[in-house]
Amino acid sequence: MKYLICLFFALSLFAQKDFLTSDEADQIREAQEPNDRLKVYAHFARQRIDLIQQALSKEKAGRGGLIHEYLEEYTKIIDAIDVVTDDAIRKKKDVAEGIVAATSAQKQMLEVLQKIADDKPKDIERYEFALTQAIETTEDSIEMAQEDLDARAAEVADREKQQKKAFEDLTRPIDPEAAKPQDKLGKEAEQRGKEAAKPQRKAPTLRRKGEVVHEKKP
Repeated sequence: MKYLICLFFALSLFAQKDFLTSDEADQIREAQEPNDRLKVYAHFARQRIDLIQQALSKEKAGRGGLIHEYLEEYTKIIDAIDVVTDDAIRKKKDVAEGIVAATSAQKQMLEVLQKIADDKPKDIERYEFALTQAIETTEDSIEMAQEDLDARAAEVADREKQQKKAFEDLTRPIDPEAAKPQDKLGKEAEQRGKEAAKPQRKAPTLRRKGEVVHEKKP
């Protein structure tokens, strides 16, 4: 279990490089308390929304690619908010303050995203899928934030159990014989066929070679 936690932490740090600047990653590391970390992530998400709105305000070549990138970063930040929340709940830490702050920000950002989808900018095809993902991820995050904390804690525990089992199954040594039961049965059937095809030995006898025994007539 300790290995799983360390692995997850390492992967999380690696993944942060994909959607956070080095300065932002430093701020996350400094925000040790989950409530503070949730507020920082919400701030970063708000910044991505601001960048999207700025890009949409100017018709420049290549803006569709930028908007697509900002939307993907935004979605990963919202995912990070959910991860931090679940981890704090698992550790039985009080994150009510952070949840309220993050959810309030998410509701405002969701309105902006939905308005963009409704307005349908002329280059929306370039980032429409990323926009849809951002909207759905935000809606899911808000919905989870409004769940009963005890129910969410139970879901987190169940998900952790499933992940642990999946990891154990993945690292369990494979028995070659058990992995190929059909091959084993096939070989046994083939061997039985060979045995049946062999000429059968004659029963032993005391007669000499070429000797013929005539039956006596009654």
